Amino acid sequence: MKLFTTAPPSVRSSAGDYLSRIADIARWHEDAGVEGMLIYTDNSLMDPWTVAQATIERTSKFVPLVATQPLYMHPLAAARKISSLGFLYGRKLALNMVAGGFVRDLKQLGDQAEHDPRYDRLTEYSQIMMALLHGETVTLAGEYYQVEGLRLEPALDEVLMPEIFVSGMSPACQATAATLGATRLSYTKPREQLDQAAVAGKNLGVRFGVIARPRSEDAWEEARARFPADRRGQLAHRMAQGTSDSIWHQQISAVAEELEDARSGAYWLFPIKNYKTFCPYLVGSYEEVADYIQSYISLGFETLILDVPQGRDDLGHTMRAFDLCQQPAV
Repeated sequence: MKLFTTAPPSVRSSAGDYLSRIADIARWHEDAGVEGMLIYTDNSLMDPWTVAQATIERTSKFVPLVATQPLYMHPLAAARKISSLGFLYGRKLALNMVAGGFVRDLKQLGDQAEHDPRYDRLTEYSQIMMALLHGETVTLAGEYYQVEGLRLEPALDEVLMPEIFVSGMSPACQATAATLGATRLSYTKPREQLDQAAVAGKNLGVRFGVIARPRSEDAWEEARARFPADRRGQLAHRMAQGTSDSIWHQQISAVAEELEDARSGAYWLFPIKNYKTFCPYLVGSYEEVADYIQSYISLGFETLILDVPQGRDDLGHTMRAFDLCQQPAV
């Protein structure tokens, strides 16, 4: 099992505070045994490569999981970022290959591609980038990219080769993940709606938040204080639902409407419904949360990505639940 956390969005911090916050979060998680941090990208956020470099400089082995959007840079430019950071720091990155994004962002960038062709473009992009990282000379007359005799300098050390992730639930995303040999990240439904047949493919990852405490009542008290009802947020969520072509967003929003209080046991979608985060939360006692996490692991989810915790103490509670779910049964 691989465990990552998530970087907080830069738009919620001041320029002076963000660097220290990112550094603190990275160090807390590295000390706790978490492998790395997912760093998002969109038109409103800081450059994820710059954030990745900041985390590398302030940790010893933490792995930035960098969201990589083809619209922002050529595959050679992405490969050069990876090889340059490897050359300078001797550190490894991981890549979350992003096919789409917010509708407004795509419109601002002049991208008119439909949902499935965006994954075709992502496949072509990733294949060029990875071939360059492997030291190959690349010539390709593709549908989206044309390169001739292209090589990467400096070359990337083989031991620093990045692991590839792709986010999504659609058949197009599944096909891209299979072609690239990538881990596919998704946002799962309540466990009673899942079975082995519903979990398609290998190399699966899932993202969720955790609010765990020794007692279930205390966890729910914290959860409702952290994510109160927000009428404006609910309207923003409905607006996003109406314009997004994301399969996972449509599915998870439908589940949130079906469930009373957007809750099924420890599984809670109220933060999504109020547009406060983009993943489900698991809320309850250490034992309840651990049991839920273990059910995902049993279904084949090998990579778990946590929503960013409120602080070091909150992370400590979360890790207590993870420690329980990894203990052998007696």
